[in-house]
Order: sequence, then C-alpha cells, then structure tokens
Amino acid sequence: MASLDTAEPQATIRDDAGTLAVALAGSWSADRAPRIEELIGEITEGLTQAGARIDLSDVTRLDTLGAYVLNRLKARQEQDGVDIELVSSRREHGILLAEVQVHDDPPKPHRHVGPIDILVDIGEGVVRFGRDMVGGAMFLGEVVVGSISVVLGPRKFRGPSLVNQIELIAFNGAPIIMLISFLVGCIVAQQGIFQLQQFGASAFVVNLTGILILRELAVLLTSIMIAGRSGSAFTAEIGSMKMREEIDALRVMGLDPIEVLVVPRILALIISLPILTFISAMAGLVGAGLVSWLYGGIGVDTFLARLQSVITWKHFAVGLIKAPFMAFVIGLIASIEGLAVKGSAESLGRQVTASVVKAIFMVIVVDGLFAMFFASIEF
Repeated sequence: MASLDTAEPQATIRDDAGTLAVALAGSWSADRAPRIEELIGEITEGLTQAGARIDLSDVTRLDTLGAYVLNRLKARQEQDGVDIELVSSRREHGILLAEVQVHDDPPKPHRHVGPIDILVDIGEGVVRFGRDMVGGAMFLGEVVVGSISVVLGPRKFRGPSLVNQIELIAFNGAPIIMLISFLVGCIVAQQGIFQLQQFGASAFVVNLTGILILRELAVLLTSIMIAGRSGSAFTAEIGSMKMREEIDALRVMGLDPIEVLVVPRILALIISLPILTFISAMAGLVGAGLVSWLYGGIGVDTFLARLQSVITWKHFAVGLIKAPFMAFVIGLIASIEGLAVKGSAESLGRQVTASVVKAIFMVIVVDGLFAMFFASIEF
C-alpha cells in the first residue's frame, strides 16, 4: 500500500445542486505534476456557470506547485465569470494557497487610437514633464544646500574624488572630442567651400567656419559627447550604488550622498567642459584650415591672417560662457536619473537612457536660449 506522501492525487467530482463539488485527496506535489494537470483538465471540463467548491481537506501533501495549479484554475475561471471556492479543514493549506500568487495577466485588448486617446497621451506627457521639472527644482535646491555646506565646511569636500572625475572627463575624453571636432570642422569647411565657390567667395569660408565653430559647434559637440559619455557613466555609477543600497549605507554612516557623490561630479564637469570646449574649438579650426588649403587653395598664413581679422574675443568668449551652464545641466540630470534607479537592471538601463536623452535635449535648449540672449544684447 502506498504511503500517504506518495499516494496518487485524486479528485472526486459530483454535482451538488448544480454546483460542482470536488473532493481532492492524495499528494498534490511537484513529483505528481503530470497527473495533477490531468485532474485539473477533468475539473475544468466539468465546470458550469454555477461554479465549483473544491475541498482540500483529504490532501495529504500540498506543495507550491499544487497550490499554484489550484490558484491558477481559480484565477482563470473567475476571469470567465465562474466562481471557484477553495476550502480545507487544514490551516496549512490555507496559508500556502494565500502565499502562492498567480500573475496571469489577460491579453490586452487591441487599442483603437482616436483623437481622445491622442489628447490623453499628450496630457500624460505634460503631467510627467511638470513632475520632472518640480523634481529637478527640488534636487537643484539640495545640490545648492550641499554645495554651501561644502564651502562652509571645507573638510567635507573630497578633493581626490574631484581630481579623479576631472581625469575621467577631461583627460580621457579629450582624444575622442578632438577627433570628432576635427572631422566636423573638415566637413563644414568642405561644404562651405563648395557652396561659396559658386559666388567666387571661397575666402569667406574662414568667416563661416571660424564664427560657427567658436560660437556654436565646439561647445555643442563637446556637450553632447559629454552627455553621452560622462552623463551616462554618472547615472550608471550612482544607479548601481542605489541598487546595492550603498547610498542608504552612506546615510546610515552620517554622510550626505549629495556632498559625497553629486557635488564632486558636477564640479568636475563645470571645470572640465570649458577646457574640452577650447580643445574642441582648436581641433575644429585645424580641420577647417586643412580643408581650406586642400580644396580652396587658401594657404595657412592666409587662413590665420583672415581668421585674426574676423574673429574677436567675443566669439571666443561665447562658447566658453555657455560651457559651465551646459555642464551643470548635464551633471544635474545625470544625478537625478541615477538616484531614481530602482532595484532592477531594467530600471538602471531605462534611467541611463533617459539621462542621455534628457541631457542632450536640455543642452540644445540651453544653447538656443543663449543664442537668443546674445543676439538680443548684440554680443
């Protein structure tokens, strides 16, 4: 005779005044899975709209698989409007059934997009944007308070962290920024020469490339590169610490994460971005000068002489003035998204993506605002 734990699962099915009465017995455990599925199929076939009452009192052994299968049966039938009642005289059965949850989401119905749905999506986007702006303003306040705290208490400032971040941002990022700026300078000069040759004004390519690179392209290219390179790194670093609860550990030790993690990174960006902008501008002008010599027949001496006559300190200053503000925006967004990471790798990837997209978008917005401002004051 089989022992109680190894007894085959059984299901006695009978009609009780229109309601299906099912009495289960035996071992409803993982080692009996095939037989359990057969019995569940038989119970499903006998169900009517009146529902069913399943009694587990005689079940000798119930594990998570048996509880999951029974809860799955109950959830699926109730979606179709059939009431299933699971009862047992044994307290442990009720506890296990309550603990084992079934996440069997029904397929989402096909959505027909209409004018109302479009307006709803736009409204949700506006609400999310408003929340992001409010959250950004609150975080900006925390950063300002943390910066003031560091100024008032210099011992709190972490110099080695600042130097390390400057090395990672400026020193390690300089080669790729120089290369991209050089190539963009070459392309702008080449296209400018091809167009200006039609009017016999090839020499004006020096004006075009000099003003465009110094005022706009150098700082914009550098900021976009830093947003994608260093901004994503900041978000990933802070987000990983958030996932491993290291930020909570800092708070337990009496340290402010804003002072320890955010302030040194933002300050490093503010210092590094103007330096990289200057390097980018020089690389772009070298590329423009090289192409002007190769395609336009403008010698190096002529290029430099015309550049000196066209470019003033204002053009040079415009790009450098923009750089710290763009650096601050990049650092602020990267830190906000890093601290918004939850406990999953999916959340980390989502916040890193959001960090890069938002930072690039805001860099372009800031550049546009500065362009309007400088134009209004004729600078």
